[in-house]
Amino acid sequence: MPTARAAPFGFGGGGKVDGGDANAKSAPASSIEPSRKNKSGANAAFDPEALERGAKALREINASPYATKVLELSRTQEQTKQGELRAREAEANAAAAAHATEREKVMWSEQSRVEKERSQQQAQLKQYDDELARKRMATEHEQRRQRNAEMVKLQEEGIERQEAMKRATEEKIQRERRETERYRAELERENLRAKAIAEAEGRIAENRKNEDVIRRQMIAKVTAETDKAVKLVQETLGLIGGGFNAILADQQRMAMFVGSVTALAAGVYASREGARFGFRQLEKYLGQPSLIRETSRGAFWKPKAAAATGEQPAAILGDVVLGDKLQERVQRLAVSTANTKRHSAPFRNILFHGPPGTGKTMAAKRLARYSGLDYAVMTGGDVAPLGSNAVTKLHEMFDWASTSRNGLLLFIDEADAFLAKRGSDVAGSESRAALNALLFRTGEMNRDVALVLATNRPSDLDEAVLDRMDESVEIGLPDIEARKRMVKLYFDKLIVRGADAGDEKGAKSFFAGLFKRSVPDRPVPVKDISDSDLDAVATATEGLSGREISKLMASVQAAAHGSTDGACTKQMLQEVTQTKIAEHKTKALWAGAGQA
Repeated sequence: MPTARAAPFGFGGGGKVDGGDANAKSAPASSIEPSRKNKSGANAAFDPEALERGAKALREINASPYATKVLELSRTQEQTKQGELRAREAEANAAAAAHATEREKVMWSEQSRVEKERSQQQAQLKQYDDELARKRMATEHEQRRQRNAEMVKLQEEGIERQEAMKRATEEKIQRERRETERYRAELERENLRAKAIAEAEGRIAENRKNEDVIRRQMIAKVTAETDKAVKLVQETLGLIGGGFNAILADQQRMAMFVGSVTALAAGVYASREGARFGFRQLEKYLGQPSLIRETSRGAFWKPKAAAATGEQPAAILGDVVLGDKLQERVQRLAVSTANTKRHSAPFRNILFHGPPGTGKTMAAKRLARYSGLDYAVMTGGDVAPLGSNAVTKLHEMFDWASTSRNGLLLFIDEADAFLAKRGSDVAGSESRAALNALLFRTGEMNRDVALVLATNRPSDLDEAVLDRMDESVEIGLPDIEARKRMVKLYFDKLIVRGADAGDEKGAKSFFAGLFKRSVPDRPVPVKDISDSDLDAVATATEGLSGREISKLMASVQAAAHGSTDGACTKQMLQEVTQTKIAEHKTKALWAGAGQA
């Protein structure tokens, strides 16, 4: 379009153009183009006047002094129009780009919304599938649990039927055996009676025939014995008088006489104690149940009950070191048990639980000693090897315990070995039968047997067993104050005195009354060790049990015995302590790996 408008003027480099040239150059704009249009259109007539008017106007423009300005003005207008056109074109392009950008934003927003809705739908579908899967798993688990419960119930019913049949068979056999023994005993009694009657009748008849002879013999025998006794007394008094005079006169004879009397007394005492020891061993092997590992019952030497001797409650535990609060609680239980026995009230069952080596067994024995009860110790691991005989052995043990005149504290260590939850992997059919037997014997309040259980895993015990425990005492690892007392206690026992004087079993040889000790104490010399060093050991042994602390001191004693001078030094104490702490950490790692 700009070229079409500039073409009619057709100016060269100068300002004026002649008329011929102007007509020739302006013709295409004024007349030639319409003629082309006319040629191509419907009206093909030529108008020469228009061509002349155009040529005239062109000549007037060329003749005008403002021709150059008109052309510049036209060029300026044309450039302005072209700039406006370019601005409009740029605006149009910007509008198109903005439109495209907006359309892109709308498209991305719509696409994001669609993707979000799709993700929400997929999440809802997954959640719905997960809920369906959980419900299905819960249903299957409940069905499996019901089936397992039914199977366990059927097994228990079968076991109960078998036990009932077994008991009925055993009762029948025992009844028949008793009948047979009774019949045999009656026959023997009849035979003995008849024999005795015949012998008595024969002796009576013979005595009647020889009555005079027998009377004379008896009179003569009595007279002879009387004379003999009188002579013996006279001779004995004479000998004693002469002997005493001789002994008093001779010091050597006096010493021999005193030694003989002492030896005679020692022999009598040794014979008596040996007989007691033999009877105790006989009672142990014949009367004590096989499940009992240790008991104070049947011992001829027994310490008096601490409650009866007026011992203070603070000394109940003796050298058993516990935390302050725990020690007070165990002391209250001991006093309560002693008062329960004194007033013939039912005993309370106690559960001791906590890590191994914290003094559960020692506390139970001290509790029994203070209350004046006999005590018996068994372990739960001995029940499983008995198999089907476990029930019978348990009943025998409880029957034996019930016959104690003083009352008996039955301590079951590692109780979770056969008192585990019914239905667990640990509890088999025989263990369940043993558990049911114990539950049967402890279902009611008992005035003869106090039951004390100890376990490291109380969560594994059956619910019915936990229900029968009247008191639950957690004996945990010792705190810093308890460790300080333990370190000083075992250091005094094993190092300073050289031998462990604390014999918890209470077993004494029958020679204890004659000799003090067959092996004398051998104290270990101590160098540069103070109470602060022992307190440092107690601080460093955090997490160790009482048993581990006692073994630490035993290792210190062994290290001293293995040294060149046989003395215990500060450096030795520190080295052994560090070694035992490292061993404890290693054992803890092993235990953690085993549980994992």
